[in-house]
Amino acid sequence: MQATAPVEHPSSPLVRVILLAYTALIVYASLYPFSGWREFGPSPIAYLSEPFPHYWTFFDVSIDVVGYIPFGILLVLACYPFLSRGWAAVLSFLVGTLVSGSMEAIQTYLPSRVASNLDLTTNSIGTLIGVIIGCVLTPWLLEKDLLKKIRHRWFVGNMSSGLVIVALWPFAQIYPQGYMFGLGQLVPILSRWMNEYLGIPIDLGEIIRQGAQLTAEQYWLSETMITCCGLIGAVLIFLCLLRPTAPKARLVTLLIAVNLSLKTLALALLFKPENAYSWLTPGAEAGLIVGCLMLYGLAFTPAKVQRHLAIFMLTISLLVINFVPGNPYFTDTMASWVQGKFLNFNGAAQFLSVLWPWMAIWFLLHYRPNRSVTS
Repeated sequence: MQATAPVEHPSSPLVRVILLAYTALIVYASLYPFSGWREFGPSPIAYLSEPFPHYWTFFDVSIDVVGYIPFGILLVLACYPFLSRGWAAVLSFLVGTLVSGSMEAIQTYLPSRVASNLDLTTNSIGTLIGVIIGCVLTPWLLEKDLLKKIRHRWFVGNMSSGLVIVALWPFAQIYPQGYMFGLGQLVPILSRWMNEYLGIPIDLGEIIRQGAQLTAEQYWLSETMITCCGLIGAVLIFLCLLRPTAPKARLVTLLIAVNLSLKTLALALLFKPENAYSWLTPGAEAGLIVGCLMLYGLAFTPAKVQRHLAIFMLTISLLVINFVPGNPYFTDTMASWVQGKFLNFNGAAQFLSVLWPWMAIWFLLHYRPNRSVTS
């Protein structure tokens, strides 16, 4: 009797794309604000022999651990099927520790950052936890082809980069914004860059406020429009990636629920627990209701129409958010922001909140769906 050859399962391109994006996010969070580079004298690895810092918070330590858990998981999954689980675990832990150690070493040359062996330790612990989880998940997700089955049953063929864009949408909500789903606001950043790098003391936000004095009703209408357009634009990207056989209603509901839950948790951590639902303003409520009602009908339109409508909605949201004065109620709320709690991730969170809609539009302009079913 002829022996049956073992079945070789292919690697997952989606995992590698997500790993690349997550690595870039770690680098940005570790080296933000990328300014003031200089040599202070100590060796970049001198921090390894220093004692642990005397002052630290449980929140910062837990964030350092949690932040590297997905990194460890993705590293293990990316090694499949090229390495056995044992070697993948060893290599992934070493890579995660090396990345963390390199980021800490480079921070030696940044005056606003402090290289810390405590951060290296907590990041390594997070990587180790992620590696263990990744080893457990590998047979379930990859060897049994669960991801492949879900991908072929629910998603179009070339959905990897689009799914990364959609997955980043909830995380783009972490950084505090004046309007719900008000991503892509460039005005404050442009003002700061013109002041710091060009020597032009100008506040574009103040110019907009002086040129457009809005009433309370107009602020409400602006927030409703931004919330509605931002919601529709993001969800339509997700719908473009789904096949007709996918459970669209349940998946879209889950996406919106995850988004709102992460937003609520971020506000509770960044500000105070009583601010957890401060995003639920009358304008945001109206925008959510109108957006959900419109999505109910748009879910049945062709993918090409959904793609063009997503570009249109995101463009409208960008125009309104950048040419409408800032929300005065949001300015008062920002006064209670304890920025030290999220010090290591403020830069990455702001970067993602500004860049996300531009990345989404770029993706939609170049996206051509492949709806053929492959075996």
